[in-house]
Amino acid sequence: MLRSTWDQIISVVSNIGWRDFIDVALVAFLIYELIALVRQTRAVTLLKGILLLFLVSYVATILQLRTLSSIMEGVIQFGMLALLIVFQPELRRALERVGRTEWFAMGLFHTRDMEEKMRQRWSGAIAAVCDAVERMSNSRTGALIVFERRSNLAEVIKTGTCLHADITPETLGTIFYEGTPLHDGAVVVRDAQIEAAGCFLPLSANLEISKDMGTRHRAALGMSENSDAVVAIVSEETGIVSLAKNGVLIRRLDRQSLYNILVDDLIPPQQEQGEKKPWFRRKKHEKDEAD
Repeated sequence: MLRSTWDQIISVVSNIGWRDFIDVALVAFLIYELIALVRQTRAVTLLKGILLLFLVSYVATILQLRTLSSIMEGVIQFGMLALLIVFQPELRRALERVGRTEWFAMGLFHTRDMEEKMRQRWSGAIAAVCDAVERMSNSRTGALIVFERRSNLAEVIKTGTCLHADITPETLGTIFYEGTPLHDGAVVVRDAQIEAAGCFLPLSANLEISKDMGTRHRAALGMSENSDAVVAIVSEETGIVSLAKNGVLIRRLDRQSLYNILVDDLIPPQQEQGEKKPWFRRKKHEKDEAD
């Protein structure tokens, strides 16, 4: 019996051509990208519900529960149309993201030169942020700077004003200068650029937060609790520099400490000579953390 099964497996494998391997690889890649896109939106919870509906429908069909099967068929048939309408914004953003030139260039055709260029961009951006934070700390200018990592912050960016500006101490100083229209919100940094300013962040629901912390610190903690973003804060009252990550607030940072943390969290480690990286990696500034 085992011999016969093994012979059948060998026969099937021997009949697989190179086109079949390409076919399977492309399908696997598309499924991987679809899961990655869904995980970055609120559709992930509904996807679990859809899978549950299909499971119930399948069980009802197997057990020949005619009434339940008819109901589930109607729910699934009209539910798909309803989902397209409800999640139209998420679908649009997902298609826009797939169509980004940078995504294709850095995800599919990634080279060592591209990674080195991104590393240099992040290094310069972090230095500029630290210079700006030091100045704002000395002048006690309140600031809130969010650094996007793996979690997509499109929903947060939508609440502010898109800038797509290079990061300089002067630009950040102008944004957070009291009296300017955008000084009261947060700046979101994506791919070493100021993506948007004046953004609203979710406040932390943690009741153990010290009462002497203001809205900026609660917003920074809330952002770090709901995503893997790193958030730098400058207190308007005391000038103290803090950083929120993974739901934890690190306080009283000087320029060098802030620089070291941001470099560790935002710039990927130098790739060793001869070491190969996955060709499907989405963002080159992502850095895997040990949980």
